[in-house]
Amino acid sequence: MLKASGAMAAATLLSRVLGLVREQAYMYFLGTTWVNDAFQYAFTIPNLFRRLLGEGALTVAFIPIFKEKEKVHGEMEMWKAANAVISGLIVFASLLVAVVLLGVSVALAFGTPSAAGPPTVESATLHQTVADIGTNAVAVADPEIHFWAPGQFPPKIVLMLQLLRVMFPYMILVCLAAVMMGMLNARGHFFIPAMGATTLNVVMIISVYWLAPKFATGLPGEQKLPVQIFALAYGVLAAGVAQAAFQVPTLWRDGFRYRWVSPWKNETVRRVVRQMIPGTIGVAAFQINVALVQLVALFVGTGIVSSFNGAVRLMELPQGMFGVSLATFLLPTLSGLATDKNYPEFRATLRHGLASLIFLNLIASVLLVVLAEPIVRLLFEHGDKFTASSTARVSFALVCLAPGLVAFSTVNILARAFYALGDTKTPMKISLICLAINFVGACLLMSPLNEGGPGIANTGTSAINVSLLLFALRKKLGKLEMQSLRNDLLSLVWMAAIAGLIAFEGRRLWESNLGHETLPLKLGAVFVPAGIAGGVYWLLAYFGKIPAAKEMTAFAFAKFGRRN
Repeated sequence: MLKASGAMAAATLLSRVLGLVREQAYMYFLGTTWVNDAFQYAFTIPNLFRRLLGEGALTVAFIPIFKEKEKVHGEMEMWKAANAVISGLIVFASLLVAVVLLGVSVALAFGTPSAAGPPTVESATLHQTVADIGTNAVAVADPEIHFWAPGQFPPKIVLMLQLLRVMFPYMILVCLAAVMMGMLNARGHFFIPAMGATTLNVVMIISVYWLAPKFATGLPGEQKLPVQIFALAYGVLAAGVAQAAFQVPTLWRDGFRYRWVSPWKNETVRRVVRQMIPGTIGVAAFQINVALVQLVALFVGTGIVSSFNGAVRLMELPQGMFGVSLATFLLPTLSGLATDKNYPEFRATLRHGLASLIFLNLIASVLLVVLAEPIVRLLFEHGDKFTASSTARVSFALVCLAPGLVAFSTVNILARAFYALGDTKTPMKISLICLAINFVGACLLMSPLNEGGPGIANTGTSAINVSLLLFALRKKLGKLEMQSLRNDLLSLVWMAAIAGLIAFEGRRLWESNLGHETLPLKLGAVFVPAGIAGGVYWLLAYFGKIPAAKEMTAFAFAKFGRRN
């Protein structure tokens, strides 16, 4: 488990680091402006399908069937089943893209302000310009507009729809990449699929620094940003092509050749769809919550979407490295054990996965909360768009969101335990309950707390989700045999609390004595307290005989010893 998920975690680490570099580029270029709000939400819609399919419903439904075909019927039937699913995916995704693009075009036709002159609005701060890019007419206005002409969208919504029209076809590409990644995982390849996201981030970074400056040349400074943002949208499409293409050579070497297989009345496709429909909600509750809450935030105020999104990106680094990596490894492993009806080993593997996840993500959660402001300042506070005020907003969102890191990742693993057992309905029902609680809570908290409201709501809802999943899984398996894990968790909580106090005091001493005016001082304000606190946490866990700490330490020394 450590070897496979460790290799994937290394690739995911590189991908997430590049994701942070991408987010740095976006924040430097856009700040927490209304243009960034529009872009982030437009990207959220196709990106939701990446999370549903890349880390969720399609792969968790398909991988057990894919493994079953390989074991029972052989490789020929396995590849035929894969081709049937891919063919069905291409048809469905293409139809969905066509419907969404038609709907967006109709909405823009009726809701876009006329370029002939500014509409009548009750706002003294309005300034109106129209920038043409192809057939797009982008209304650029002050973000804080609360009154708009009847039947017309505010400029932020117009820009968001125009960007969505460009980026939504990315959904087809990312769905194909997700299926191929799932196939590679089922064949025992974890490093290469995880590296696919690296190519995605590289292309998107290039779009900021190389493509965007080529847009809107000759326009005044205040008119450039709403036009240059389309360069980032085209960069998303190019990144989708790169990510899908990156998977093909390894699959080709494994023997895969794409052939059209009619998905109509195909039994494999039917089984995948039956498993996938409830799983779509079961695995992706957090992502659906983010999309719904951000839609409300888009209307509540400026900067909420981009600030909360920045916090989510920071939290995704440990969540992706440890939570998603372990969950991706565990699905085919647990599926094989469930097929063999080896439930004692099933429970033991699940317990080991959860123990490793909690050990790593608990300290990550504490450090993200305690060091939120210096982390955000180090990564994002550059240029004239992302200011000290932006740092305060993003770090506040992170403080509210990071306490739920362990729960967010645990939901992923527990949901996959249900899918390995062939049960997709139970996680779906639980997620529906949590989805409703989260949406109501976020809406109630957003007005007084802005970007902090969605963070608190997501943290609380995820804790409820974990509790309900554990209760349902215990009923399904009869017993979970988690007593040792509960005992270790109590010990880890006080160890993490000590580490958090050390990090807090280290940050206070650093900033009061040295400050954070230069890049080396900003680096020190993050890594010195984090390094000392993390080291103390690891030592306490190791000498406290926490199994996960001892196993990982032994694994690390064994790897290091072989290299030397």
